[in-house]
This record gives sequence, structure tokens and C-alpha cells, in this order.
Amino acid sequence: MTQQVLFTAVEHLEQGGVIGYATEAVFGIGCDPDNGEAVQRVLAIKERPIDKGLVLIAADVSQLLPYLDLTRLPAGRLEVILESWPGPYTWVIPARPEVPEWLKGRFDSLAVRVTDHPQAHALCLAFGKPLVSTSANKSGEEPARSADELAERLGSELDYILPGATGGRTNPSLIRDGITGAVLRPA
Repeated sequence: MTQQVLFTAVEHLEQGGVIGYATEAVFGIGCDPDNGEAVQRVLAIKERPIDKGLVLIAADVSQLLPYLDLTRLPAGRLEVILESWPGPYTWVIPARPEVPEWLKGRFDSLAVRVTDHPQAHALCLAFGKPLVSTSANKSGEEPARSADELAERLGSELDYILPGATGGRTNPSLIRDGITGAVLRPA
């Protein structure tokens, strides 16, 4: 990946664009989590209802802190979460009250992951904050696993597709409840 393609992807994010990029197992589509119009476009592209909430991916935990209320986690749980990152582990953690509905849906929590995918990590680092990240597909369909497949399926609806390859994992990330540790979606 060249710095130029990364710079181009970040430019699109900063301008409120929706981009495609590789993640641990599938291609994802994402945008600036603080741009409500961009998030609405992601939901429209996926044909996904707002009440389901979305996942944020980040380069490190500090990028997620403005969105999370870690004081609501039980003693010792934060350490367990931090030990799993970076990696293919998404945790549902209580959100700060000011986090908009377009991110958390009908919940008072937010699904978050510190990614270990080199390109997704570099993208979040270059952007300087987390990304909304959801699988690159219409709801109910199989997600794209290559840039070509993504371009064929959703290319006309995206502002940019960052060239790259997935991390080779078969399944999307494990999702666990940050308060109880319960598995909400197996890997």
C-alpha cells in the first residue's frame, strides 16, 4: 500500500465520503463516525436499519475513549478487553450519553474493535480517529472478500476503494458483551 492511496482514502473520509477497505476477514465499508450524513449513507448502501447500531474500528484504544463510558464496566473487565486487542475481538461497551443514535442504534452501548489488520490500522492512524466499519454487502448478503468483488457489487455507491487484501480470517470478528463477557456473535 502506498502512502498516496492511504492519503486519498483519508481525504475522502475527511470530506464525508464512504470508502471500502480490507479488514481481518472481509472487506468493509466505512466513514467518519462523527459525520451523520456519511453514516446515513453507509446505512442506505447496506440497506440496514439505524436501530441495529454499528461497529467502530480503531488503531488503538485511545481513539475509542471519546465514545465509551468505561466507568460502567465491572472491575477487571477493562483489563480483559485490553488484553484481547489489537485483534479480531469486537466488544460491546457502554457508550457515553452524547454518542449519537446513528452509531449506537437502539442501544446505550457501542460495538468497538482495535484492529490488527495492518491496512485498517494504518487507515485509522492516518485518519486520526476510529471509523464506522461494517461488512461490505447489502444486509443479508455475503460480504465482499476482495477489492474487485467490492467494486463489482457496491463500487458505484462508494467514493473510494482502498486497494488491499483481507487478513485471511474465515469469519468476521467475535463479538462479546463488555459487561458480562458473554459471546453475542461467535467468530
